[in-house]
Amino acid sequence: MPQVRIIAKNFMDMVASLPAMKLDNLYSNAFICEAILRSLPPLAKKYVLQMLCIDGPISAKSMQEWVLADGASKHKVAVDRLLQLRIFTETVDRKRETSYRLNPVFQSNLQKLLVSGEVLPGEPLPSSITARLPSLEELDVFAIEQWECFMLQLINSSQAERPSNISSSTMKVFQRGLLTQRDKEAPRLTESGFQFLDRGVDPADLISFLLELSFHVTGEAYNISSLTDIQRETIKDLADLGLVKLQQGRKESWFIPSKLATNLSMSLTDSSSRKQGFVVVETNFRMYAYSTSKLHCEILRLFSRIEYQLPNLIVAAITKESLYNAFENGITAEQIISFLQQNAHPRVAERIPSVPENVTDQMRLWEADLNRVEMIPAHCYDEFPSREVFEGACEFAREGNGFLWEDSKKMRLIVKAEIHKNMREYLSRSK
Repeated sequence: MPQVRIIAKNFMDMVASLPAMKLDNLYSNAFICEAILRSLPPLAKKYVLQMLCIDGPISAKSMQEWVLADGASKHKVAVDRLLQLRIFTETVDRKRETSYRLNPVFQSNLQKLLVSGEVLPGEPLPSSITARLPSLEELDVFAIEQWECFMLQLINSSQAERPSNISSSTMKVFQRGLLTQRDKEAPRLTESGFQFLDRGVDPADLISFLLELSFHVTGEAYNISSLTDIQRETIKDLADLGLVKLQQGRKESWFIPSKLATNLSMSLTDSSSRKQGFVVVETNFRMYAYSTSKLHCEILRLFSRIEYQLPNLIVAAITKESLYNAFENGITAEQIISFLQQNAHPRVAERIPSVPENVTDQMRLWEADLNRVEMIPAHCYDEFPSREVFEGACEFAREGNGFLWEDSKKMRLIVKAEIHKNMREYLSRSK
């Protein structure tokens, strides 16, 4: 069983985590502004467009009047996202009234983009230079195979069919950021997140390149010589991940973006871009996955028991033992439920709920069983010479943040093991 920590952050969370100065530098590029706008929740997009030609701040009370009463939660999500990305700046006056205004750099560049139109970051190479390019279907197959091969190596390297397709440099990058390996243990994903930005490359420069890449045309060829040195090094890793395909001509070399690259800045809330699901969960905890992908099989193995696998069908069972293994490896019940809901087969995706409630409730209960009791090393003290000494010891434990429990009638005290030495010294002085 591979030990895996699910990575919670998505691409736009990476953008939001940049320092304020780097975010402002990103917004000096009009393409970045448009990419960020495309990624926002629908209500957040509406706010940006409504305030695009307003130079001054808008009070929070005024903005609340823009939505109906039942839209309060969506309003909060939209405003929080805009603040995280520094598209909104928040001010509080002396009367403690909050107001918001658009980031002036973001606002100015987005206005210019809407007025002047957009120009692609790079023009595609003519067919006379590139000769035959892969079809969109061939490009999709390449992208999926590369991405699945890479993911299989992260989850379970023994299941990867073509480990040679992923360069050693790319795996080392992700091993530094995502994998830790102890003696005689398989590599495992950690909670450190998507950390392939630690090679002396400015995160803002890399994010800027990735977002610009999303405006290229899928299947078209773009000259590699038009890229900077950093971008030329990065494009090799992106090819390993299936975001682009590299080709070499007689004189020129070029890259061809796949859908993985051009969809980078698409809104996460856009239901039209949702992929087709493949999982059916029944009330008896049996699970049927209509897939030929080994990656899907290994993901399901993280939290279920695979019973048998046919050429296009995986049959599994969600058991208490399989879930306990998942919980021990850092996977939560909510993450598993979310995965099953997002990948529900079309036949059950429209049902409410798409995953039976008895299954989701039981998964949460099994997780709660593990979290119900917390084991803390501790020491118990009794037979105090006087109540004064007992009460003083209790107060000492509280001040040292080591107090756990007391029985004032029988004068018993339990403290954390970490303050045991200090407690003994205190009691010695008290005697």
